[in-house]
Amino acid sequence: MAIELLLSIGELARRTGMSVSAIRFYEERGLLSAVRTRGNQRRFRRADIRRLSFAQIAQRLGLSLAEIEAELATLPLGRAPTRADWQAISRRIRGRLQDRIDLLLRTRERLDGCIGCGCLSLRRCALFNPEDRAARAGPGPRFLLGDRPQSAVSRPIPEGRSRPRPGRSASRRSRHSRRDE
Repeated sequence: MAIELLLSIGELARRTGMSVSAIRFYEERGLLSAVRTRGNQRRFRRADIRRLSFAQIAQRLGLSLAEIEAELATLPLGRAPTRADWQAISRRIRGRLQDRIDLLLRTRERLDGCIGCGCLSLRRCALFNPEDRAARAGPGPRFLLGDRPQSAVSRPIPEGRSRPRPGRSASRRSRHSRRDE
């Protein structure tokens, strides 16, 4: 390969907007591979711009480093990926991206409803989780992950009362009860 087709690590950093240390990290992880010059300097293929750009975009889309590594492992080293290569990656990650889109939409709808509903009552709040009853459904934000609040919460709070939070004194509860409702 002709030396003029290769980029120094600094040039690759400028082209991708990544730091040199980030490029070295990705190189250590095997996401790209440098060619060494006679003087033992790293040189990268122009196709590595695309590989690193995909990694940046994939991170912003919520893919984990392991997922990014797995997808980049399917691309050829030493040549620019073809349209067919990128389409294959797109087909493989489409379902994961749709799941993330669905989660974002559910979150937006819940936040819109919660912020804009005006109920100001924990008794009627669809997201309130007294005594962490949603934990029975599993870890994480259960209601945003699709579990129904009614299935996790068995007893409503009587009108005009809020349940004390563990570790709070009675005087502190009364001082903050209106804000919590």
